[in-house]
Amino acid sequence: MSSVAVPFYQRRHKHFDQSYRNIQTRYVLEEYAARKAASRQAAYYESSGLGKTTCRLCARRARTLAHEAMQESRKRTHEHKSHVSDEKRIRFASELSALEKEIHTARHRAREHLDRLAVQRMVEENMALERHIIEERISRAPEILVRLRSHTVWEKMSVSLCFTVQGFPTPVVQWYKNEELISPASDPTKYRIESKYGVHVLHINRADFDDSATYSAVATNVHGQASTNCAVVVRRFREDEEPHPAAIMPFHLPLSYDVCFTHIDVQFLEKFGVTFATEGETLTLKCSMLITPELKRLRPRAEWYRDDVLIKDSKWTKLYFGEGQAALSFTHLNKDDEGLYTLRMVSRGGISECSAYLFVRDADALIAGAPGAPMDVKCHDANRDYVIVTWKPPNTTSGSPVIGYFVDKCEVGLENWVQCNDAPVKVCKYPVTGLQEGRSYVFRVRAVNSAGISRPSRASEPVAALDPVDLERTQTVHVDEGRKIVISKDDLEGDVQIPGPPTNVHASEISKTYVVLSWDPPVPRGREPLTYFIEKSMVGSGSWQRVNAQVAVKSPRYAVFDLAEGKPYVFRVLSANKNGISDPSEITEPIQPQDTIVLPSAPGQVVATRNTKTSVVVQWDKPKHEEDLYGYYVDYSVVGSNHWEPSNHKPIKYNRFVVHGLETGEQYVFRVKAANAVGLSENSQESEAVTVQAALTCPSYPHGITLLNCDGHSMTLGWKAPTYSGGSPILGYYMDKREANHQNWHEVNSSLITRTIYTVEDLIEDAFYEFKVAAANLVGIGQPSDPSEHFKCKAWTMPEPG
Repeated sequence: MSSVAVPFYQRRHKHFDQSYRNIQTRYVLEEYAARKAASRQAAYYESSGLGKTTCRLCARRARTLAHEAMQESRKRTHEHKSHVSDEKRIRFASELSALEKEIHTARHRAREHLDRLAVQRMVEENMALERHIIEERISRAPEILVRLRSHTVWEKMSVSLCFTVQGFPTPVVQWYKNEELISPASDPTKYRIESKYGVHVLHINRADFDDSATYSAVATNVHGQASTNCAVVVRRFREDEEPHPAAIMPFHLPLSYDVCFTHIDVQFLEKFGVTFATEGETLTLKCSMLITPELKRLRPRAEWYRDDVLIKDSKWTKLYFGEGQAALSFTHLNKDDEGLYTLRMVSRGGISECSAYLFVRDADALIAGAPGAPMDVKCHDANRDYVIVTWKPPNTTSGSPVIGYFVDKCEVGLENWVQCNDAPVKVCKYPVTGLQEGRSYVFRVRAVNSAGISRPSRASEPVAALDPVDLERTQTVHVDEGRKIVISKDDLEGDVQIPGPPTNVHASEISKTYVVLSWDPPVPRGREPLTYFIEKSMVGSGSWQRVNAQVAVKSPRYAVFDLAEGKPYVFRVLSANKNGISDPSEITEPIQPQDTIVLPSAPGQVVATRNTKTSVVVQWDKPKHEEDLYGYYVDYSVVGSNHWEPSNHKPIKYNRFVVHGLETGEQYVFRVKAANAVGLSENSQESEAVTVQAALTCPSYPHGITLLNCDGHSMTLGWKAPTYSGGSPILGYYMDKREANHQNWHEVNSSLITRTIYTVEDLIEDAFYEFKVAAANLVGIGQPSDPSEHFKCKAWTMPEPG
């Protein structure tokens, strides 16, 4: 009998057995098993001798036994199949239960996943809405936090320009060189641009002389733009100047304490006030402050100014800044130190400053009745053996007028002062001759009147006796890195035996007592040193007189003295070297010694008005002839005393001045006189008498605007009264409003608000508003407050506090 083929899915099934076969196959197998069992039993009987019997009873019994054996075999087979079927049923039920449990778990997980997706979608929608609102709130135009700084570098060194900007949306930054856009793609080896966390950097690799320019950066977004610029100077090498190689620069260089990198707030705690001092004293102006945050390596920059001129460390002034205090010390006061002093603290938060005037009185004179010392001694037009010295006249309120000045000189490094002029010079300008070439000098001036000579002024800055034209006659040629050749024009012109005559002889300055002649050296000049001889002739005399017969002049300048007043003169100049003297130059036009500068006329009407309890504001009209004015002196006197006192001891340039140090309740009158190089003008007419009392002014600005309540259509605002009322009670307030991101302000009230609380009506719900408030008194309306924060017009739902 051939076996029936079993399908592949049954052969591979893990529970494969005979129960998977079809019914016919099972029947054949059962018959086969029964027959095999019967034959096995018959063989047993035969082997045991039972088969040899011929008894039918035994045969029937044998068949009965065989049939029972077959039935028993079938019963066992049926029980086996029943057991297998029960096992299959149990197994199927357990698998079905497990499948149902998996389906239930899968459904539960799917439901949880769908719930999570719904919650996440809702959160994302809310976050998108809030993000839009927040972005609308924080949107702002670009703002420069740290600006670009100028750099001076050597050739072939690299430089990095960096600045920090904030804004939302994030600004786009573009770099410019002399207003031309910089594109790194055009020259990738030269420029490299970096932008990270709001810090933008432009790297310039191996800078050369052509990279000296003005660089600017422009940051732009949808709300506006901001820009910053700086200068880059690339220097070339000289013999005595070598750059520091970048590889050997010390890595422990400290950060500059003069640069502010971050947002710092400065609040003054104690300020210096109006100060009175005397010449020769020592003085310190101090100002304490609170700096937030207090960072040792990142500090604001402290700058001191006198009359808007930056003060630096010098022999006379010392600067200090640290431990919450800024100080300016004077080692020896002079009237040059008088003026309006301002301390400016420069930081990311802006500029905080305080100002006060310093008055420096004259020291006691060495001789009773002598004038005060001159001031502001300066040197001009320095040459090999010649320099012009200028100064300012002192105020002569309580003494006799100044009749002249003595000029003294001293070689730097020595203490030997030498008087330059034998007779007092009446004009505040004097040409000093006879200097030795190559040496440095300082100068001072003393004033003279009928009583005696004043104390000397402060010494001038050192000046060297050198001809500045000599530097122009040399040319430097760079051969390669670090090497150069210096070529003199004298070498190019070759040997000149006898020089030519000077050219362009003219009078650069004319006075009653002297005439300063100037001229151009001959061309070609030659290698040999040149000297000059000056000759003068009175017009109509027909004779020439050598002016400097004893001393040769080395500079193309010379001051001719001993001229007859009111007589015209003509001049000519000769040049000379060791080989001989040139022909005379062309003769000048007739020059008559006279003062080209005259005394100024008296200032016009003087008006004095109240200021504070100890000061008065004085204003006056400028004089009709105000050319070459040094400034003005202001005097004051108590009504009825006829005793005048100087207010300022150094000329002021403006026609308005605040006189300090007056007694409260006293009546004063004031007068003004103008000063120039010739002297002081006549006194102006006296002002009307004024009583020293605090003036009535407009109030200062309110502050601290706060939102107190909002119902969606109106806002209740409160604020704090001004710190200073202006000397008169505050009558009320005016308020302005505007919507966020709008430019124009609109008034809220037309009549005065008498309280510091006000409800603004007719507002748009969910809109943002800002407000400002101005106070008014009897004098007028003061400055408005700073704009408030952006308040949202949305109804408050929280309960009001008790």
